[in-house]
Amino acid sequence: MSKLQLGIIGTSHISEVFVEAALETGEYELHAVYSRSLDKAETFGKPYHSQEAMDDYDAFIQHQDIEVLYIASPNSLHYKQTIDGLKAGKHVIVEKPAFANPDQWEEASRLAEEQGVVLVEAARHIHEENFKKVKEEIQNLKTLHGATLTYMKYSSRYDLVLEGEEPNIFSIKFAGGALMDLGIYTVYAAVSWFGEPKEVHYFAQKVRTGVDGKGTAILRYADFDVTLLFGKIATSMLPTEIYSVEKTLRVNSVVGIDKLEEISTKDSSVKEMKIHPAAKNTLFEEARIFADVIQRIEEPETKECLKNWTELGKAVNRTLFKLRKSADLSFDDEK
Repeated sequence: MSKLQLGIIGTSHISEVFVEAALETGEYELHAVYSRSLDKAETFGKPYHSQEAMDDYDAFIQHQDIEVLYIASPNSLHYKQTIDGLKAGKHVIVEKPAFANPDQWEEASRLAEEQGVVLVEAARHIHEENFKKVKEEIQNLKTLHGATLTYMKYSSRYDLVLEGEEPNIFSIKFAGGALMDLGIYTVYAAVSWFGEPKEVHYFAQKVRTGVDGKGTAILRYADFDVTLLFGKIATSMLPTEIYSVEKTLRVNSVVGIDKLEEISTKDSSVKEMKIHPAAKNTLFEEARIFADVIQRIEEPETKECLKNWTELGKAVNRTLFKLRKSADLSFDDEK
């Protein structure tokens, strides 16, 4: 089977990690890199033996030899670039958050189905074996009493905000902010592990540029609440915990899980649980799985898998949208 010909939009660090993961799977070749700066495209692609560097967006999107697009541009550009790629008949892997609102998700997924191509949001942690292991353990709990999910890491880009600048990730114009960048990991975990919440509340701490720098979200379910703590202007070392009547599950993080413990509610004894060794490249699992579904797109099992991912992505997006509205956070293209 021939290797998938990959085209990259975006030359940030996450693109480097994905390309390295994709090449490590042995399922892809890097065919072309697009950037508004040809020098950047050439510099990015050279270590990975990219066949082409391009600064002509239309020519890149319509390139006959590119089969799969990986989009890692600023958040606000994802929707247009995804739609353009799908119309050109490309499979599209778009970094999270894929889209700003539910209408965009619905249109993109409709177009992907119409075109017969794969559209996936690169929420890499849901494909990790240890994330799935935690989900299995949660399903085995007798009575669930809620959870606290944490992902808070200081961003060096905030230094620029303090200096009076407005980097993309802290910009309303580019759909930035803590919820859309790190909070989405906790929302994906919550919706994947517990389902879509019935009610949400978001208490955002906004920064000078108008986006949320950090915040606390409450997801209300029928019989319990889930608290989300996330941010980009501070760092937290708090673990993630899932509470039940008989025990608490303690996880080091919602992303890149490498430690899972079981704490007895009766005597507070701690038992470390056996988990899978984590891949060295954090995006390896998603790159491998995405290649598999692209190559097996016509198989009924693959179609069912894609349907489940799409429905999960839409539920996460609906939850994110409601959380933003709760905190009066709107992006430029929504005003």
